[in-house]
Amino acid sequence: MTAEGFLEGRRLQLARGVMLQCIMGGYPPARFYGSDDGDLALVPDPAQIHRLPWSNHPRALAICDAYELTGESSNLSTRGQLKAVIARYAAIGLAPVVATELEFFVFAPNTDSTQPFQPPTGLDGRREEGHSAFSVSSNNGLRPFFREVYECMVALGLPRDTFMHEMGVSQFEINLLHGDPLLLADQTLLFKHMLKEVALKHGLIVVCMAKPLAHTPGSSMHIHQSIVEIDTGRNVFSDETGQPSATFRHFIGGQQAAMADFTALFAPNVNSYQRLCHPFASPNNACWSHDNRSAGLRIPASSPVARRVENRLPGADANPYLAIAASLASGLYGIEHQLQPDEPIQGEFQVPDKLSLPCTLHAALERLKRSQLAMELFGKEFIEGYIASKTMELTSFQDEITPWERRVLAAQA
Repeated sequence: MTAEGFLEGRRLQLARGVMLQCIMGGYPPARFYGSDDGDLALVPDPAQIHRLPWSNHPRALAICDAYELTGESSNLSTRGQLKAVIARYAAIGLAPVVATELEFFVFAPNTDSTQPFQPPTGLDGRREEGHSAFSVSSNNGLRPFFREVYECMVALGLPRDTFMHEMGVSQFEINLLHGDPLLLADQTLLFKHMLKEVALKHGLIVVCMAKPLAHTPGSSMHIHQSIVEIDTGRNVFSDETGQPSATFRHFIGGQQAAMADFTALFAPNVNSYQRLCHPFASPNNACWSHDNRSAGLRIPASSPVARRVENRLPGADANPYLAIAASLASGLYGIEHQLQPDEPIQGEFQVPDKLSLPCTLHAALERLKRSQLAMELFGKEFIEGYIASKTMELTSFQDEITPWERRVLAAQA
């Protein structure tokens, strides 16, 4: 939209079906978004209008809410779904606080999608080979890229906690500062968009796939969650003596109860399960533990005021609004129904069958399809539309024959 049109308050409308557009660009049948495919109104959030600092020409981005033309929030909007979850907490005097940890890879341009991604050529003329985890070395030649990333974060008002080189080849992680869930979802979206745009300026690409490289750890989007009283700001996960509270246990119980049903919301793509099926620090389970990275729900070591639950299932490819909404809705369900979690696990452990999660997109969608809890918390229209879109994507994947099949199976009798 032109700046003049935006400043005049001109309403921007969008076909309803776009909310369910699948990643290949197509749409599920119109019955999932209204056979007329009528319009939605996009209403900008005044707090989320940003001049894009990496653009050579004046350009801005406005994050919008999607409303039906009758005035209510669209059920198909993931941002709207997150706002609804936050409102349910507010109705009982509570406010969630979250932080996201986002991992991503920085690669050289990949013009042939049949070939693996490669790290950029470093200052020493060589490509990184995976020996730089947690290193402070700059021989990868990415300092100019990260310098502009930091500058753009300041310009966009994105506060950062830590940045580090992660376990994978040319893989990095940022920890965003904790705060309001809607704000953190907006910041995560903006950060991912900014990364990709700035990378292109530097002759690089940023990839937020869950598992872009074989034999290499995947990329997660861990979600740290705590709950405070709106009136006092007190963390309700700790009692007056500083010990874990009943609310804390109920929150974990809700997360455990919903995790298998909601796996398709946390791991939304075929590639998501490549990360989860090779679970080095990517646990595909609903176990919980004190400071054990093999558990899907980890309780980091902290003081009572900072007691929190880390959901380690979501990948970097997850929709931040939907992943945060699903995680918080699960915890609230546990609080409302006073669910009790299983006993925590420590050390090496065998995942009990009841706490294992779907390990393919097909299995996750089938589980979501049968979930009355998902229908209750997110509504029939959203869940059925989401499944329809993801089923299209899965079918598209299954229509292709992979290099592995040609390489290994063609010579078999």
